[in-house]
Amino acid sequence: MPKTYWNSVNPYPQWFNLVNRRTLRADFIAGLTGAIIALPQGLAFAMIAGLPPVYGLYTAILPPIIAGLFGSSLHMVSGPTTANSLVIFAALSPIAVPGTPEYLSLALVITFMVGLIQLGFGLARLGVFVNFVSHTVVVGFTTGAAILIANSQLKNVSGIVIPNGLSAVETLYVFWEKFDTANFQVFTVAAIAFLVALIIKTLNSRLPYLIGGLLAGSVVAALFGGAAVGIKFVGAIPRGLPPLSWPHFSITDFSSLFPSAFAVAMIGLISAIAIGKSIGTHSGQRIDSNREFIGQGLANIIGSFFSAYAGSGSFTRSGVNFQAGARTPISVVFASTLLLLIVLFISPLAAYLPIPAMGGIIMLVAINLVDIPEIKSIAKSSKLEMTVFSSTFIATLLFDLEYAIFLGIIISLTFFLYKVATPNIATMAPDPSKPDNSLTFIKRKPQLRECAQIKIIRLDGPIFYGAVDHISDFFDAVREGNQQYCLILCEGVNFIGLAGAHWLYEEAERWKARGGGLYLSNLKVVAQDVLIASGYKAQIGEHHFFLAKKEAIEYIYTLLSKEVCRSCERRVFRECREKAAS
Repeated sequence: MPKTYWNSVNPYPQWFNLVNRRTLRADFIAGLTGAIIALPQGLAFAMIAGLPPVYGLYTAILPPIIAGLFGSSLHMVSGPTTANSLVIFAALSPIAVPGTPEYLSLALVITFMVGLIQLGFGLARLGVFVNFVSHTVVVGFTTGAAILIANSQLKNVSGIVIPNGLSAVETLYVFWEKFDTANFQVFTVAAIAFLVALIIKTLNSRLPYLIGGLLAGSVVAALFGGAAVGIKFVGAIPRGLPPLSWPHFSITDFSSLFPSAFAVAMIGLISAIAIGKSIGTHSGQRIDSNREFIGQGLANIIGSFFSAYAGSGSFTRSGVNFQAGARTPISVVFASTLLLLIVLFISPLAAYLPIPAMGGIIMLVAINLVDIPEIKSIAKSSKLEMTVFSSTFIATLLFDLEYAIFLGIIISLTFFLYKVATPNIATMAPDPSKPDNSLTFIKRKPQLRECAQIKIIRLDGPIFYGAVDHISDFFDAVREGNQQYCLILCEGVNFIGLAGAHWLYEEAERWKARGGGLYLSNLKVVAQDVLIASGYKAQIGEHHFFLAKKEAIEYIYTLLSKEVCRSCERRVFRECREKAAS
């Protein structure tokens, strides 16, 4: 087995050698902070997924340890996330009532399937393919998901009775129709929790602002009279270790849940890699995508047997973990252990957490998901990128979430393939203001004049079957001119496929038939493999390939018609001007 493959999949964490007394102290402090953050997030995210709140805590206990030990990032924290929670709810709520035993069973099944998909991707070393899913797709999906999350909490923050399973538009319609039935006390509790958490976050984002908001909402709910005025509470969270569970598989479940499981798996992997790379830019660590796939997959597989639902890397908890000074994934072990102690000894206090306060906190979480600066950056950067963002965003609001993700990926890949299949091709001309026949794009300096006998073209991109038609169309137009010789500058060509090699041979023959020839310069050795192996380079002629454009121009100049040169007034090359002066 190749060593590089073994390094990607072996279970021995390479960071073990970094652990010492100093790192343990730093990791404990970071873990304590992480446990405090995970408590309200776990409860809130489980509600988004349609699960009892305690399942969010179960998901934040064991899976983060597995993902941390088997992954490659030193700082990423896995567990329940808003995106995964929302997709699970969207996938399961149409076929089972949220919170029922059937719903819980399906949640465990889809978690197990997600883990298998992620583990399979990791073992097959498919981590590189995540790079083809653009960041813009993730931003579009996250923005749409934020609106759906906020939309799902309208009933909890208003006290209005809204049936489950409605679309976003239907939910808004019912909310508006029944607005006069809103409960003032419920809304006030939600608003207080939201505002207090927002104020604390604004003053110091490192403080446990979510817990602060929950405590403030709990106090206001108690002052109002609690259940007596229609305020619902989370209820007692059972003490004890995460109970053992067993995903009950069936062929029917597999076929019906696979699209959703695949979507959750992709979202989880994309998020995990994005988080790991983002923190890695600050910590200087390089992330192994395949190892992260394995870590996430094992975390979900094992978690499904301990009452955890599908999790992934968390932007919030990972950022807090890094900022709190974590040095190794031992910080995640400390955080999960401390959270387990909270579940064992403090969980009865959760009975006093008002659901409206939880709804207010989730509203704040949803708002934090909308990255306005990033959206502005996408809008400024490219119309194509903005199209990808808008399509994914709108699809997230209108379609099933798994299909919205797939649509965004397809559109993103389509634009990527379009860019690859339409490489930049530019006409170049010598610039007399620069020394030694330096070339410039004619589009940048329209006043430049071309040689009457040599056409110089710069090609930036691979010459493969997908791009041959586009390149051929350009050269067909070029041959309508009177030049007999053509020089292709190939600095930007990294690959030539068989179709591209065949096209080069045919193009060389067409220029030869004009009484001139086709020449190439600066073509990388690695790009010539297919040309050489297929024999097309030999057929074109070794003397048609040059290491540098200067050598190519000097050689082609010796082939030019002296009669044409004598009557030419352009004098675009240094050689032309020197000869005229002599």
